[in-house]
Amino acid sequence: MYKIKLYQYSIALGLCLAVAGCKTPAAETASTSTPVPEAFGAVKSQDTTNMSALKWKEFFKDQNLVELIDVALKNNQELNMTLQEIEIAKNDIRVRKGLLLPTAGIRAGAGIEKVGRYTSQGAGDATTEIKPGVETPDPLPDFTIAAYANWEVDIWKKLRNSKKAAVNRYLATVEGKNFVVTNLIAEIADSYYELLALDSQLDIVKQTIALQSNALEIVKIQKQAARATELGVQKFQAEVLTSKSLEFDILQKIKENENKINFLLGRYPQDIKRDKTNFTDLLPAAVNSGLPSQLLMNRPDVKQAELELVAAKLDVKVARAEFYPSLDISAAIGVQAFKPSYLFTMPESLLYSLAGDLVAPLINRNAIKAEFSSANARQLQALYNYDKTILNAYLEVSTQLSKIENLQKSYDLKSQQVDALNTSISVSNDLFKSARVDYFEVLMTQRDALEAKLELVDTKKEQLNAAVHVYRDLGGGWK
Repeated sequence: MYKIKLYQYSIALGLCLAVAGCKTPAAETASTSTPVPEAFGAVKSQDTTNMSALKWKEFFKDQNLVELIDVALKNNQELNMTLQEIEIAKNDIRVRKGLLLPTAGIRAGAGIEKVGRYTSQGAGDATTEIKPGVETPDPLPDFTIAAYANWEVDIWKKLRNSKKAAVNRYLATVEGKNFVVTNLIAEIADSYYELLALDSQLDIVKQTIALQSNALEIVKIQKQAARATELGVQKFQAEVLTSKSLEFDILQKIKENENKINFLLGRYPQDIKRDKTNFTDLLPAAVNSGLPSQLLMNRPDVKQAELELVAAKLDVKVARAEFYPSLDISAAIGVQAFKPSYLFTMPESLLYSLAGDLVAPLINRNAIKAEFSSANARQLQALYNYDKTILNAYLEVSTQLSKIENLQKSYDLKSQQVDALNTSISVSNDLFKSARVDYFEVLMTQRDALEAKLELVDTKKEQLNAAVHVYRDLGGGWK
């Protein structure tokens, strides 16, 4: 009768624990931002052709650039560190998965115990005989060999949600790696085109130095013929020295850019193989932006933010489950005796146990509430980050598309400017030889032509880089 009542009291207590544990604070929620616009510009288009679908080896036509990217994808330190983050996230999944399963082990122990004779245990041991004529040893040794197991029953899906969160974080790190690859490829392409542009500018400066040196010789001859002054000679001499100084500035930039590429490739300084052809003849890749909604599927950083948001929502569920009662089951079986020779004397040395614990927080739940609030705040933070990532992706593509259009117009005008100045150089030289213009006009014409040619090369470089940036911003490069 007593056992029945005790059992009823246990059930009642368990129900009280369950009811008390189920009182959880509500999670805060926030709605997502405005949906992605239907087009990148004012004109709506239904063309779903997206250049990001191209593999990077198909997008880049320069074989030298392709070889550089291949080396970087193997040796780049930042990329390799990101790969280790993936391994860490993968191991975290194994940890969470292991928590779902029972833990089991084996234990072997030995000890000795001496209790006071004038205690209940000591007095009992003094009058106890193991068998006729053999008293309980004093002090009492203890030898144990046992197997044990513990298992937390996942009744509220706390452990399963924790594992799902770990899986989503693992997938997020994979997308993070893809984002690193995309940016790495774009950075190498930028630096490579920068190097080609510097090579072209160096050739332009050398041609200008030759032209200025020729003009310097002419003005020296004119001075000897009393048709020019020493001032003109010194002005032309200064212009030649300025151009030679610019040549060394460009050479330094070339070295710095080569070192930057070598750093991205994870190797010590060496020459960068490249074709030093006419840089201004290079054509940017054709741009197909597709639909803005495709960013959600193609951009690795958007997918990474989405997966992190899913993981954060699961973390909230895990934190909420901490308020509920937890059920732990433990069991053990083995042998125990005060003398090794008695260990396998059955059934006297046999020990076993089986217990279940239902535990729920009742009074001091501040730590659990704080963790729940933090998990909820992290969820909102992940949501805002997701919205920000989508907004940033859209604006990046929109900016680059506008840049490509404006750069093309600018390049056409600068090309016309260079053609006009090239013609003016020949005209000014002829007029100067016939003393119809002074040296100042010749110098200014040569200087303007040099600046225009250098600007034309810069504009071509920006055109090539803008096409690469659109490819990157649309989500291309990691496939």
